[in-house]
Amino acid sequence: MSFDKDFFRQKCKERLFHVRAKRVRERKIEEKVMRILRLVKAKSILSYVAMGHEPRLREVFAQRGHQNIFVPFMQAASFKMVKFRLPLKKKKFSIYEPLNSFFSTKIDVAIIPVIGVDGDFRRVGFGKGMYDRFFAKLPYRPLILFIQIEKCFTKKFVTDRFDVQGDILITPKEIIIRGDSDVGRAIGRKLCGDHKWRCRLFHGKKTRKREVQNL
Repeated sequence: MSFDKDFFRQKCKERLFHVRAKRVRERKIEEKVMRILRLVKAKSILSYVAMGHEPRLREVFAQRGHQNIFVPFMQAASFKMVKFRLPLKKKKFSIYEPLNSFFSTKIDVAIIPVIGVDGDFRRVGFGKGMYDRFFAKLPYRPLILFIQIEKCFTKKFVTDRFDVQGDILITPKEIIIRGDSDVGRAIGRKLCGDHKWRCRLFHGKKTRKREVQNL
């Protein structure tokens, strides 16, 4: 079987749905996320309301009195950002959403759950394409954090150019920063200087360019 996006997605899903000690993993992820949000002094954040297999970010939502916290609100094949507030209602694909609202602002950070990440630091999700369509229309680029409760990363290139490209990948055990991004140059040293965590820069884009040239 060829190593393509569908094959990689399936292998990542097999890992994802057999995770143990989920709450312990969530706490480790939350600690890293909050550290990054403080470093970049984020004021407006797009996060997600966790599904059963995704890490819950309780501490992020606990900050909503001090920060603007937005979550996806599905519209057709994509979504818009709405202010996080209770109650939440179960919608399509078993996703919970707050009531619709029309207040919006420019976000500093987007926190996105991923199934897998490839060598171009692009996201592999469930294949619905909602995040891809949303960010394709966004007129600016926030800092993008990928979240994985179980690391599933390949140096191979399996994604498409329209798949969302992240800046930082956070797993319970590790922080990986895309080294050729502005974030990698600006905060990589500060973030990786804390030896409490495994933290490294990843450089993959130049390799992909060379492969394209050799075709």
